[in-house]
Amino acid sequence: MSFFEHLRLLRPDWRDAIEIAVVAFALYRVMLLFHGTRAAQILIGIVLLVFAYALALVLKLTMITYILGLVFTYGVFAAIVIFQPELRAALAHLGQAPVSRLFHHMHDAEVAEAIAEALERLQRSGIGAIIALEREVSLSDYLESGSPMDAKVNADLLTTIFTPYSPLHDGAVIISSDTIVGAGCILPLSQATLADRSLGTRHRAALGLSEETDALVLVVSEETGIISMASGGLLTRELTATRVRELLTRRPARTSTELRPIETA
Repeated sequence: MSFFEHLRLLRPDWRDAIEIAVVAFALYRVMLLFHGTRAAQILIGIVLLVFAYALALVLKLTMITYILGLVFTYGVFAAIVIFQPELRAALAHLGQAPVSRLFHHMHDAEVAEAIAEALERLQRSGIGAIIALEREVSLSDYLESGSPMDAKVNADLLTTIFTPYSPLHDGAVIISSDTIVGAGCILPLSQATLADRSLGTRHRAALGLSEETDALVLVVSEETGIISMASGGLLTRELTATRVRELLTRRPARTSTELRPIETA
């Protein structure tokens, strides 16, 4: 029976339509996770290899088919290592609650006020800073690279930590709920190509953490004094202290349409 005869025997119903829609949406979300990362280029290479394998099968090129078969067999293990950051981000997204719960740690107006005030002071003084706010995904792995703390969020304390020549001013502060749990922490650097060459290591670290977790990362540039925010692998610049205060107290459905992220790749 030919392929077209098989098609005539098919009787699609509403269940098939639902399955197609679900699979299409899942593929779309996976593509969004990889968009703008190094994984996108690797995926293009994999697609080309699959095309070459199919072509070799059609032309009956047995040696090429055999070699590519080995590549696909053992390439799975290599892919796990190569895509490790992206896989972590994907699993983190799967475990997240609906969008309305993303900012449930940020509802404390006092915490938002303290962070916004600290950023404003640092901006006026031309002092660089990076603050990571934990959400659903734990940031405990990054605490090992810095100094553990257990202090309530306070504008004076945050400003003091980032004072130049202090032992902890170069690393990131990690905040969980209303508590500073770590300072001087080292964050993973993003591998994305930044369109703006003025962005430094702090911005790369902010993007890197936001790519691997659902953390919200705030940055004050030491060179320009510009306040930026990294979330979901996107960097939004030129925020004011008032704007930061609003972002930490509003629902994300409101903020997502108001921000204008810059391109990172």
